[in-house]
Amino acid sequence: MFETLSDKLQGIVRSLRGQGNLSEAHVDAALREVRLALLEADVHFKVVKTFVERVRTRAVGQEVLKSLSPDQAVLRIVRDEMVELLGGETPQRLHFAPLPPSVILMTGLQGSGKTTTAAKLAKWLIKNGRHPLLVSTDVYRPAARAQLKVLGDQNGLKVHEPQGDEPRALLRSALQEARATGHDVVLVDTAGRLHIDDELMKELEDLKAIAEPSEILHVADAMTGQDAVRSAEEFHRRVGTTGIVLAKLDGDARGGAALSAASVTGCPVKFAGVGERVDELEPFDANRMVGRILGMGDVLGLIEKAEAAFDRDQAERMVEKLRRSEFTLEDFREQMRQIRKLGPLEQVISMLPGVGNMKGVDVDAGEREMKSAAAIIDSMTPGERDNPAVINGSRRKRIAKGSGTRVEDVNRLLKQFAQARKMMKALGGGSSKAMKRLAARLPQFR
Repeated sequence: MFETLSDKLQGIVRSLRGQGNLSEAHVDAALREVRLALLEADVHFKVVKTFVERVRTRAVGQEVLKSLSPDQAVLRIVRDEMVELLGGETPQRLHFAPLPPSVILMTGLQGSGKTTTAAKLAKWLIKNGRHPLLVSTDVYRPAARAQLKVLGDQNGLKVHEPQGDEPRALLRSALQEARATGHDVVLVDTAGRLHIDDELMKELEDLKAIAEPSEILHVADAMTGQDAVRSAEEFHRRVGTTGIVLAKLDGDARGGAALSAASVTGCPVKFAGVGERVDELEPFDANRMVGRILGMGDVLGLIEKAEAAFDRDQAERMVEKLRRSEFTLEDFREQMRQIRKLGPLEQVISMLPGVGNMKGVDVDAGEREMKSAAAIIDSMTPGERDNPAVINGSRRKRIAKGSGTRVEDVNRLLKQFAQARKMMKALGGGSSKAMKRLAARLPQFR
């Protein structure tokens, strides 16, 4: 979502390269571009003004360290101020009540993604050892309660479904069930409106008084522009928001308004929705987000994704197969499946330092290549996957037809696989001579 903002900010930093020191003229020119980049990204004008003034104060007249060039100094300042803008260095976590159940109220305008976010948060809580109970108090939007029930059934989440259509009574019923059945968290999907009104706010104030929530999370939709800022301010003023959830960060919106919600309310961003699936909700880390926006990558985030996606035992078995030169096309396909669990290739690339916004990287082509390779392997028989040497001309035509590809594509995949297996065999211990030659070239490791 932040691709345009990221490109502009990195371009500004590059323009400072080669300068001997940070003069006021350099800073003024850079900050004019920073201001335009943030405004074009839909960041609130008050937030932009404060941000630019803070950067200017730190940058003007600053002596550049010997180890830093001006572009690196500005990058560090911009990075520090953006992290502060988004909640500070320390990630903000959920607070829970001393005595269960803890109540979390989900607030936001209609269409902001509250219901889906509530289900995502319930899934995240389960992964972290909690036992949440979901309930909807939205009796106004048609099928709102049914939507939450469907999400719960599809994802193994417990949803409270009492009779009646009075929001306060629905909440009291959910609290009673939670206490009776041992649920330690109650997630309340509250009603939204197309605009802020007194009736909505009075209802939220009543729900807050009944539940005494440990968290009131405001769902800020990245697609709603400056309405995200205005609604966040009003919700915070009336009910006391404790945190922000950024929804739809995987979309194409400019996103600055959603980020502004944290600054204008003074509330930290606690979670970010990074995809449509219920398991695609991440605790928000300002350091990592800013690193991705500025092209500095998010290696820790990528490692966490890999740890969640890859099966350790399976990985160890794969290493053993490589060592014994038993790696097959079946294994190759499984490795591609594991990689795809990390998420869209574009998202993964954005987490790599220095390459997140490289021009000329055709991410879509990479996605197509992986899908094509998987289809080709799926069109093979088990025997062909185990022993590609048996795949002759007629088999290649059959595989190409079955996978919707060309014979040339099949040939290219088989050639790439043969080269990869040969290299793996050498690195895996199959060629002791190769390893000895490598060691001879690295005397410091002998």
